[in-house]
Amino acid sequence: MRAGKPAGKFLQTLAGTRFPTPPIWLMRQAGRYLPEYRAVRSTTKSFLDFCYTPDKAIEVTLQPIRRFGFDAAIIFSDILVVPDALGQKVWFEEGEGPKLEALTDAAQFGRLSRARIADRLAPVYEAIRGTRAALPGETALLGFAGAPFTLACYMIEGSGSKDFAKVKQWAYAHPESFGLLIDLLVEAVVDHLAYQVEAGVDAVQLFDSWAGVLPEEQLFRWSLDPMVRIAKGLRERHPAIPVIAFPRAVGPAALMYRRPDTFAALSIDTGIGAHWAARELQPHICLQGNLDPIMLVAGGEAMDREATRILDKLGHGPFVFNLGHGVVPQTPPDHVARLVEVVRRWKPGTP
Repeated sequence: MRAGKPAGKFLQTLAGTRFPTPPIWLMRQAGRYLPEYRAVRSTTKSFLDFCYTPDKAIEVTLQPIRRFGFDAAIIFSDILVVPDALGQKVWFEEGEGPKLEALTDAAQFGRLSRARIADRLAPVYEAIRGTRAALPGETALLGFAGAPFTLACYMIEGSGSKDFAKVKQWAYAHPESFGLLIDLLVEAVVDHLAYQVEAGVDAVQLFDSWAGVLPEEQLFRWSLDPMVRIAKGLRERHPAIPVIAFPRAVGPAALMYRRPDTFAALSIDTGIGAHWAARELQPHICLQGNLDPIMLVAGGEAMDREATRILDKLGHGPFVFNLGHGVVPQTPPDHVARLVEVVRRWKPGTP
């Protein structure tokens, strides 16, 4: 939290305060499900251009705050700005998602450089400064980055993948050279997050979206350890900044990430049961999650019951209400408004 800024509900929760009703924000809360987002997106040629146009990034970051009054905003950007800033070719195909000029040999690492990050990503940091100036004082602003393993997945596969066989084979068969890429990404992500903090974010989240494809021993080596190194490296530069870890689809291995000395909170996906999380994780660390995004699409009484069930299980400890992953494009905005109302009206009873 920046000096002199009042701590709103979200930041106080990360610091250990429990409120009668938890704070709420949603991953991908700025996105295609909002007509006002689509209107802005239609004015920009490419998705990366969108991310690198500060006034547009500011506008779409603020849109869900204006509409729903979330307790935190998350800066509109993308995890793949880091490979782009390192010098790898990145583009987005409409209807297909991200594409990268895939790394096929460790010799290609030589063309990647952290020296470009500050200049290439200056528009992101400008957007953060503008967003922070426009946000209500009690609304937190989140920065974020992809964790090294997830970034490596895209950088080696050249796109998303069903099984990430190329990246796993490289990691298993050539751990020394794969480790060099992970080391570079640890340093690059620390730089990117530190620049975001200096521009005005109040907390950061690390997304390891593809951590769940790794077996346990490799998970520790290629997911958890790099995330711990990033959190510690960032805190050497900004000691007070809260770091939220989101290792997606790791199941019971989430136990490895319950590290309150390293992470301020652990974001859990839909595959982790709220009852188990309340018993095994929440006594040790603030939790964030974990409504199924498709439940938000369904809406109605089914959504109300599931959101209330999660609140009944997790709302008695340190908890930030969120989804188990991001808002999907087919989500009706009215369902989001209804979810916010359910969370805000919830009253804690007997655990």
